[in-house]
Amino acid sequence: MNYIRTLTDGKPQVIKDQAFCSLLGNILPSEDKSFDELFDEMDSEVYSNADVTKQAMSNVHGDWYEWLLAISAWNYCASNQSANVPLLMPNISQFDVASLYVERLFHLIQDLRKKVEDSSEVKLITSNPDFVIINRDVIDAEIGEMTEINNLTPDIISELSSKFRQFENKCDFSQIEGYIAVKKSLRPDRRLQIPHEGSLMKAIYKHLQTREWIIDPKGLKYYAMASSVSDADKNALKTVATHSITTVSSLPQAAVDDVFQIDSIQQAQEIFQRIL
Repeated sequence: MNYIRTLTDGKPQVIKDQAFCSLLGNILPSEDKSFDELFDEMDSEVYSNADVTKQAMSNVHGDWYEWLLAISAWNYCASNQSANVPLLMPNISQFDVASLYVERLFHLIQDLRKKVEDSSEVKLITSNPDFVIINRDVIDAEIGEMTEINNLTPDIISELSSKFRQFENKCDFSQIEGYIAVKKSLRPDRRLQIPHEGSLMKAIYKHLQTREWIIDPKGLKYYAMASSVSDADKNALKTVATHSITTVSSLPQAAVDDVFQIDSIQQAQEIFQRIL
């Protein structure tokens, strides 16, 4: 199959983007199709052609899920010209999300990191959220009109996954609207990662607000999305943003503003209508 490669040890490996496009027949699934059911069907097709482990397929699902959400978000924003736009982000080892800010603000964050390290034996270590939500004015200025994605190819996936690079040093303080954490499933260990990241992102935002002397900012949103969300998940994600309990001058703030269960394109569109 064109989406299976053989590694040097003889084991088969799924080529994620080629498999995604090929197994979907290069088109998006129907809007009401369950992602979980879709992945089961795609897995069955892979298993019938290669001796791939279930763990390997489980690892593939994370990227597939993000791509479906990224395409759904892009198409929603293409049809709604006032909507802010979520863009996929890579691992922080590849690109620092803070460098999306204009150089003045990025240098303030770098200065904070340096002062933390210089003044103590700790570091300000952050990760990249899965998506950054960028203000529509910045999107329009940099890429102009958005057109819907209908034909799925590895090149389209690559382009969508690298779109963030066009916005390096382009966003002022209020032009990064928020972030989204995406998990195919919310295991207890994954639940802890999300509010930790949200709390750090909001603390950095607060630091920029202070350094820039911005009196009444609109705030930074941080959302979580998964294909299945339980009551235990919702309760675990109601954690407070740590920096907001260090002063009595303001109310405690949520690390995660909301968590959404998204298992179809239709559900994704409904949620994007609410938050974008």
